[in-house]
Amino acid sequence: MPLVNSRDMFKRAYEGGYAIGAFNVNNMEIIQGIMEGATAENAPVILQVSAGARKYANHTYLMKLIEAAVETSGLPIVVHLDHGPDFETCKNCIDGGFTSVMIDGSHLSFEENIALTRRVVEYAHDRNITVEAELGRLAGVEDDIKVSAEDSSYTRPEDVEEFVTRTGCDSLAIAIGTSHGAFKFKGTPKLRFDILEDVSRRLPGFPIVLHGASSVIPEYVEMINTYGGKMDGAQGVPEEMLRKAASMAVCKINIDSDLRLAFTGVIRKHFAEHPDHFDPRQYLSEARSALAGMVRHKIVNVLGCNGKAE
Repeated sequence: MPLVNSRDMFKRAYEGGYAIGAFNVNNMEIIQGIMEGATAENAPVILQVSAGARKYANHTYLMKLIEAAVETSGLPIVVHLDHGPDFETCKNCIDGGFTSVMIDGSHLSFEENIALTRRVVEYAHDRNITVEAELGRLAGVEDDIKVSAEDSSYTRPEDVEEFVTRTGCDSLAIAIGTSHGAFKFKGTPKLRFDILEDVSRRLPGFPIVLHGASSVIPEYVEMINTYGGKMDGAQGVPEEMLRKAASMAVCKINIDSDLRLAFTGVIRKHFAEHPDHFDPRQYLSEARSALAGMVRHKIVNVLGCNGKAE
């Protein structure tokens, strides 16, 4: 099956009350682990590439790895740009084989965000590429994106109809209380389902996206702390909240930190137990397997998209 855009994938997810996992990729083992998990659960998948990942791994290398994933899995796969910072980055990704892009104008004024998003949409739609946009600002850190709690803001439901109508975007990332990174909350995490319900009422059938939606699995936080890390206090979004969001209008849930924690935790443990090892195949194979298990867990227990590959 060739690469696909997100249009039909999200339509089925909305109607079926589940979400698609958008898993961030950086190297071969991460892509392999994601695809192993998705294939085992027969799930559609979004391989998501940030601007930082493109700089780290090189666009061409990543696309060749993704071509291998397409060839060996037979699953519907979207290649998506995460947090595209400007028109040129989105254009380069579209021209370079991506099937979906996100333009993040959330730091701009409402009118500036509309203008930038509309420009990307016009270029993308002429080439059958889908576009994700964002309203509202999530706190936290992801690559070069750093937003303090003071500068974060919930999405205003009263803005969404005008924004979607004027931009023509295909999906919309909203801010309802998630945040980027592993250190998310003080006190009990809470998502603003009232905002999500209001947005979905104003945009019936329209796919909504959640960023910053890792749950920071305690098993891997403890593993990192046990083997030399300092992650006390890391806390994510409870998975039952994410599952509820996936049963509503949320069709795409971004997962990055949980993958990094699993990958890093297992490598730390491996070196603590085998300090004489120096063959990357030894520790990276264990990390890849842990990541595959994490992806399977998310697909079944959070996203609900297992068995939905078509």
